[in-house]
Amino acid sequence: MNELTINLNSRSKKPLYEQIYDHIKSDIQNGRLRYGEKLPSTRALSKHLEVSRSTVELAYEQLLSEGYIESAPYRGFFVAQIDELYQLKKEEKKPERKREKKRIYRYDFTPNGVDLNRFPYTVWRKLSKDILLDDRTELFRSGDPQGEYGFRGAICNYLYQARGVDCSPEQIVIGAGSDYILILLSMILGKEHTIAFEDPTYKQAYRVIQTLGYETVPVTMDHNGMRISELEDSEADIAYVTPSHQYPTGIVMPIKRRMELLKWAYGKEGRYIIEDDYDSEFRYKGKPIPALQGYDAEDKVIYLGTFSKSIAPAIRLSYMVLPKSLLDVYRTKVNFINSTVSKVDQMIVQHFIEDGYYERHLNKTRALYKNRHDVLIDALKPLADICAISGEHAGVHILLTFEKGWNENELIERAKKEDIRVYGLSDYRIRKDTDERATILLGYANMNEEDIKEAVGILNRCWRR
Repeated sequence: MNELTINLNSRSKKPLYEQIYDHIKSDIQNGRLRYGEKLPSTRALSKHLEVSRSTVELAYEQLLSEGYIESAPYRGFFVAQIDELYQLKKEEKKPERKREKKRIYRYDFTPNGVDLNRFPYTVWRKLSKDILLDDRTELFRSGDPQGEYGFRGAICNYLYQARGVDCSPEQIVIGAGSDYILILLSMILGKEHTIAFEDPTYKQAYRVIQTLGYETVPVTMDHNGMRISELEDSEADIAYVTPSHQYPTGIVMPIKRRMELLKWAYGKEGRYIIEDDYDSEFRYKGKPIPALQGYDAEDKVIYLGTFSKSIAPAIRLSYMVLPKSLLDVYRTKVNFINSTVSKVDQMIVQHFIEDGYYERHLNKTRALYKNRHDVLIDALKPLADICAISGEHAGVHILLTFEKGWNENELIERAKKEDIRVYGLSDYRIRKDTDERATILLGYANMNEEDIKEAVGILNRCWRR
């Protein structure tokens, strides 16, 4: 073949050599150019297409490197056998089934909100660029199954300074999200356990643990947290707790109850406490309360944490601190599982912590959330005659507990008619037969101050009888 008719577009954003490459590749894939057929020489094709010879050479080099053509010395270029080549074609779009549209409310008091408008995009781009600036193939190899040592060291230092957690980098295991961490933990602990949960509880963790096949028992709470006497009677050997800021009630477990909980764990061989340090970064009154793990003298606390709430949900970067007694079990049973978090992401967050950006981000976010917290508390004052506020001064949501006679579902429906979404505490209860007063959760992280004022004003009117 001496000629190839290719319509080149000099105004296209796609380079000319790539247009030539695409055309020849398409002809080979479609069978218009058959196996063994000779292609024009680079000199002949460049003359025919009125482009430079180097342009044609670039196109041919790309086709050669991908195996579409072959070069025979002193003979020229020929179409190669392509049966074993990957050929990825765009599939025709099938008509999608109509999905039920998720209702978007004008005001949504979700307790799981995060203000992504305050995400440090500029810093994140800078760190990403700096890390990827050098062509380091090592970044894209499989890393340490536990997570990169430098990143674990950064977490270790942060936990000691901010949460009073006593650990070494060797005890930390990194994973893509809290759900994965719980799955990994189940492989370490084995299934022969009964796990006690606070009631009400963090339902996501409860669902994951149940799905993993564990027997679970609910334990009621008082104003200090999980009832230890009921925990003793439950025959559970693992207690899942959120002592620093209980989710969803907002209770902060005092030191006396923490010591009682540790005493329970020390009371029998094989008992453990899973401490989920949810929302611990956001406290607006008084000094931060150290993690339960820092008081543990007998290696009984498994500490869980995440960056999803403090940085962004999509980061999907969580960690656990294993007691030294379980570290050997991890290395024996689970260490063959590769890390689920890329080295690049680990390095970005590592530098985010080590270079001081995380501390600054936390301080800015805490100040922002505190202001919204204060605005919400002030806006709720007109409702003081029908409900009581609890769970304030920490986290990103508060609770409104109404006087007897109010119905939780009715309160939610009245708000819904005003295009406002609120959340009932009953959704977080394990036992549904408890006779409790109507309690509503109001989150404020992803709502600005003006929206909070306006929405609460509407709730004040629609909730009045």
